[in-house]
Amino acid sequence: MDILTDQDVQKYRDEGYLVLDGLLSPEECDALRDRMSEIIERMDVPEHCRTQFSTDHDEQLKTQGNADYFITSGDKIRFFFEKGVFDDKGEFIVPREQSLNKIGHALHAYEPLFKAVTHSPKIQNLVKKLGLINPVILQSMYIFKQPRIGGEVSPHQDATFLYTQPLGRVMGVWIALEDAALENGSLWFIPGSHNDGITRRMVRTPKGTFPLTDFIGREKNYDDKLFVPAPVKKGGAVLIHSEVVHHSAANTSDASRHVYTFHVMES
Repeated sequence: MDILTDQDVQKYRDEGYLVLDGLLSPEECDALRDRMSEIIERMDVPEHCRTQFSTDHDEQLKTQGNADYFITSGDKIRFFFEKGVFDDKGEFIVPREQSLNKIGHALHAYEPLFKAVTHSPKIQNLVKKLGLINPVILQSMYIFKQPRIGGEVSPHQDATFLYTQPLGRVMGVWIALEDAALENGSLWFIPGSHNDGITRRMVRTPKGTFPLTDFIGREKNYDDKLFVPAPVKKGGAVLIHSEVVHHSAANTSDASRHVYTFHVMES
């Protein structure tokens, strides 16, 4: 069955994003969240994440450790923490499950439940309907947006980080495992902004240099008034064109905003 109507497809093409209700059932959402709780219970926290540094040199090594951990996470399941969740002995000062910013980037490859959702007939139908011929999964993430400490994600285009030639062959599928409302950090978009190309591109720096990545170009300053909110209920999804400008606000509420998201590319 087609989840997308022709109007949906047109709206996605015109605006660069689309809110879809009911992609997953509440039960499917709960199963993914329960599995994530088990992963967190058993997680091994890497040393460089725990270390509280004293000197600039140490700070740089930590930054390098973090950067390397991030860059090499494409085919692994790794943990990324919010700031200030460890004390100077490297122990948690908040409950483990509230310490995480996200987990990435290969849940779709190694976690059966996440794999099943990512490769489901529903998703396959959906991307085919949007014109992808040989879709492949690039990366996946579980994002927590913790209560009161889930920081804002500033305006950006996914194509800055997931660059293709020609541009725009990448789409994000962003699934709300809990209601994503204005209070707990829903997404905001500039409709139609996917037609203007990208202003900034992340590149790898030459081997042996630090930092490991750099940017060509700069992110533009966008007028706040151009952004439109895209709240979505638990089980709903937002489809995100890789060139559309979007951001999410900080979570100032007492409710988390768990999301499972992955990127699909035309191979």
